[in-house]
Amino acid sequence: MAGTVITFYSYKGGVGRSFTMANIAVLLARWGYRVLTIDWDLEAPGLHHYFAPVLRGAPKGGVIDLAHDFLAGANEPAAHALTVAVEGGGTLELLAAGKMDRFYMQRMQAIDWAQLYEKGFARFLEVCRDRWTADHDFVLIDSRTGISDIAGICTAHLPDRLVVVFTANDQNLDEVVDITRRADDARDRMPYDRPRHTVLPVLSRLDNRVEYERADKWQRKCAEVVAPLFENWLVKSVPEDLMLRHLTVPYVSYWSFGEQLPVLEEPVPSPDQISYALETIAAVIAQGFDRTDVLEDNRDAYVAAARNHHRDFDLDLLVSSPRTLLKATEDLITELNALGLRAERSVSGDPEILEKTGEPAEHLCLLVDGEASRWQITEAERFLRHTIGPEGDQRQLFCVLTKNTDRDELPGFLRNLRHLELGPRPELVARQLHALIQGTPDHEPNHEALVTAATALRGLPDEMPHIGRFVLVQETVHGMTAALDSDDMELLLDLSAALALTSKTRGNSAQAPMPPELRTAVEQLLARIDRRLNAFTD
Repeated sequence: MAGTVITFYSYKGGVGRSFTMANIAVLLARWGYRVLTIDWDLEAPGLHHYFAPVLRGAPKGGVIDLAHDFLAGANEPAAHALTVAVEGGGTLELLAAGKMDRFYMQRMQAIDWAQLYEKGFARFLEVCRDRWTADHDFVLIDSRTGISDIAGICTAHLPDRLVVVFTANDQNLDEVVDITRRADDARDRMPYDRPRHTVLPVLSRLDNRVEYERADKWQRKCAEVVAPLFENWLVKSVPEDLMLRHLTVPYVSYWSFGEQLPVLEEPVPSPDQISYALETIAAVIAQGFDRTDVLEDNRDAYVAAARNHHRDFDLDLLVSSPRTLLKATEDLITELNALGLRAERSVSGDPEILEKTGEPAEHLCLLVDGEASRWQITEAERFLRHTIGPEGDQRQLFCVLTKNTDRDELPGFLRNLRHLELGPRPELVARQLHALIQGTPDHEPNHEALVTAATALRGLPDEMPHIGRFVLVQETVHGMTAALDSDDMELLLDLSAALALTSKTRGNSAQAPMPPELRTAVEQLLARIDRRLNAFTD
């Protein structure tokens, strides 16, 4: 699969564009992606300064050499990129602006980009682009500021997506939306098949620690201005203001001196650290600007999904149990291993040890006898906070209860899980867990009723001839919710049929829109049903 080309652009200088891109590149590489960074800010190159502590050697060539190679008759790009040494399962390379010697400026100024394009440089760049995207998951381009031929190459010709970095002042806000429109107009005139830009606005260097009220006012103003940039990718239920808060890099004076990579010094950042914000932005990029509803609900889970996108775990399942179930746990693990699952028992009850052990298993299973222990709750909360993927089924939390356990007394997040019963035959539970982990679970016993209900809910129209029809719909939806709460599937089926009948509209009389509170109730009920159909919740 071809990689994605993303240009980091800013209309004005001094907004932290290169800083943001360099740190995000390190994060993506650490998370297992193959990343190429390109310094196309030829008049003021700086990426090599950020990577200097982890760069293997000084640049001996770069972007300007691509142009000179082309003029010399080259048909494809030479190997000018350098390896950047970062930890993690991915790779990071730098294609610098060029060799930083006393001849650099002379060689850079000798390039006439318009004349290059007249000679066919665009086709050469397409060859370069194909090579870069074949070898990398992400190609991140640091573009020069303003409006110029170079900026046009970076914003119109090369990228699949744009990251526009700006600060909270009118000079930036006046241009942040228009510049993307001009880039779209420019690429519409090009002979290459590029869709219209998907743009990620990043508000940088916002000082919200001292001047909180002023920062909040400006943040809201910025969200209003850049709202059009969210139109073609942000999930409709996510407010633009909330999304921009996730895409805000705070001002931290400690990192304002020199060219630094805080993500190297803050490997597990807290919410008040700058790397926390950079992780969030990197996760949005890693996930293709997708599933932003998950980001709204659980930022840590969203980031963890990007970080663990193709991680290999030592174990398939970690089984957490109290001492009263030690024998049953050993028997269960023996049966799981016999079925081919790598399963072990969680042996430590110390939360501090838990934080140091990392994440050894893809899935977690709690065996609960009477009540969940403080240790089990801590273990489960950490799992949910850090490891649930955006699709909900990438990593699963299971809850197996003894007959002594009252599920209504469990913590809410455990009470809503689908529970398995620990009886005298552990091999039965082992087979159930094996089927769920392998993605071939038995059908939910009430599968037909749940599917019928989901179909009826999704068939609701946005408008009806008069508001009275929606009153009937609202009563029916409330009844369906109560039926699901009591697990009365026959009633749920009857109400679903009634809802489908009520939803049928005839005639062209005046239309009344669905009330917002009803829409919310429908979405919440659908979410519960979908989770249950996926054998994950309720």
